[in-house]
Amino acid sequence: MIDFKGITLADKKMIDSCFAGNRCRTCDFSFANLYSWTPKFRTQFSVIDHTLFLRFQGDNNEYYYMMPVGKMSLTKSLPMLIEDAKQNDRTFIMKGVTTKMWSLIQEAMPDTFKYEFDRDNAEYIYLSEQLINLSGKKLQKKRNHINRFKQDNPHWIYYPLTSAEEIGECIAMLDEWEGQTSETEGMDYDYKATRCMLENFDLMELRGGAIKVNGKLVAFTIGGPLTDDTFVVHIEKAFGDINGAYTLINQQFMEHEASKFKYVNREEDMGLEGLRKAKLSYYPEIILEEGIVTFK
Repeated sequence: MIDFKGITLADKKMIDSCFAGNRCRTCDFSFANLYSWTPKFRTQFSVIDHTLFLRFQGDNNEYYYMMPVGKMSLTKSLPMLIEDAKQNDRTFIMKGVTTKMWSLIQEAMPDTFKYEFDRDNAEYIYLSEQLINLSGKKLQKKRNHINRFKQDNPHWIYYPLTSAEEIGECIAMLDEWEGQTSETEGMDYDYKATRCMLENFDLMELRGGAIKVNGKLVAFTIGGPLTDDTFVVHIEKAFGDINGAYTLINQQFMEHEASKFKYVNREEDMGLEGLRKAKLSYYPEIILEEGIVTFK
């Protein structure tokens, strides 16, 4: 049986070492996401032979696993996951499996599994240049939103998050933003994950940016490098009653933090209609399909 245990901040170096050299652009392969969303997914991990094994627990107490990451071959690591599920009297399920991962799984264990596309967890990946410049007719509305923001708020500034005081202001804004947001399924965990990232900002080696208008914080965002060519945006918060605030914090953060990366992963929409519409409105270069793998 694999010796799974809960993730702590002290495990970051070990987990990051397994992600080193990873070329898969899925946001799940990020320590910040794994650790910050543990209250929802009850994430556990184990590292064996420089390979990361991940196990989560669903709302109905089911276990599910992610693709092992590291040096061990799938012909060895997949049977280990299957055996763990068996010994815990659970049905074997893998989630977050991209189509490329699915191909590798089929090669390792042909005619064993079936694959079901999970649209709600597909991830949106954009060209950084496109998010920075917002060029072309398709993104004219985005440029209009930014121009409107600047007209309405001539005394605005963007700045990177670098101090404990600035992080504290973001936490205060998060609490205010949470109080203004209507109840949506899963938002309580979103709040917890956001606060966790802010409270452990330096330890997680995150990057952030914020916008103030007349000295008041109106938007902030958090992200970081995901792979050699991809930056990931974990969190983006802005007051919805300020026209263009979301659009501008997105553009400014990309310009200041992601310009050296070819791609930007803005994660999934979780099946929320408004979030899906917003992510599609930026015309992703890639919709990274993910699915669920079970036995045939």
